[in-house]
Amino acid sequence: MISSVRGEFEKVTGKIVYDESDVTKSSADIAIETASINTRVAKRDEHLRSPDFLDVAKYPAITFRSKRVEKAGDGTLKMTGDLTIRGVTKEVVLTVEGPSPEIKDPGGNRRVGGQATTKVGRKDFGLVWNKSLETGGVVVGDEVEITIDVEIYRKPG
Repeated sequence: MISSVRGEFEKVTGKIVYDESDVTKSSADIAIETASINTRVAKRDEHLRSPDFLDVAKYPAITFRSKRVEKAGDGTLKMTGDLTIRGVTKEVVLTVEGPSPEIKDPGGNRRVGGQATTKVGRKDFGLVWNKSLETGGVVVGDEVEITIDVEIYRKPG
């Protein structure tokens, strides 16, 4: 809890459907390979993969499945869905900034991007490991900030 630790999951698969004419018909179904965690510190990543945290041998994926999407203002959406970590599923609300204006890439694909954010309590998902510091406080904070940068595309045709 001295400073924020930033990391990323390097292997993510899934499907995002964006219906620009009716955002309520949009959806997301995402799987994140837990073993792909990368905080740029090998020993910390090993610990995060262990049963103390993500327990990647038992829980190889984090999943998110949307339930509903709604407008939340100009250029902002709210996506409510089920987030599953370590076999525990909780409903979360992602605030989605975007989508960006559509562009056409050199391959002819039409693309839009956005960023989704939320905060969760790690203990709500069974991530309870911690260690007290001799100066007071603990090693790991309870709140986890999640940021998802996404780019979706539609092939020509």
